[in-house]
Amino acid sequence: MPKTITVRVDESTYHKIKKAADAERRTISNFIEYATLAYVDNSNFAADEEMQEITVDHDLINSLKQSIMDIKEGKYRFVE
Repeated sequence: MPKTITVRVDESTYHKIKKAADAERRTISNFIEYATLAYVDNSNFAADEEMQEITVDHDLINSLKQSIMDIKEGKYRFVE
């Protein structure tokens, strides 16, 4: 079921959103929904299942801990 939300933006932000929405022949609300979903879908969020795999992978955790210790001890070099 669709939900209604209220968003307060300053004048310049409104004009940027309106211009982008007009360019894509969308309503402002549809453009905001589209842009928000595109951002969320393309962001680097890990799904719960992925986090479960990461947190139970003891080899990965141990490797990361060792890497942190190596960095603290200066055992690294920059590669260009």
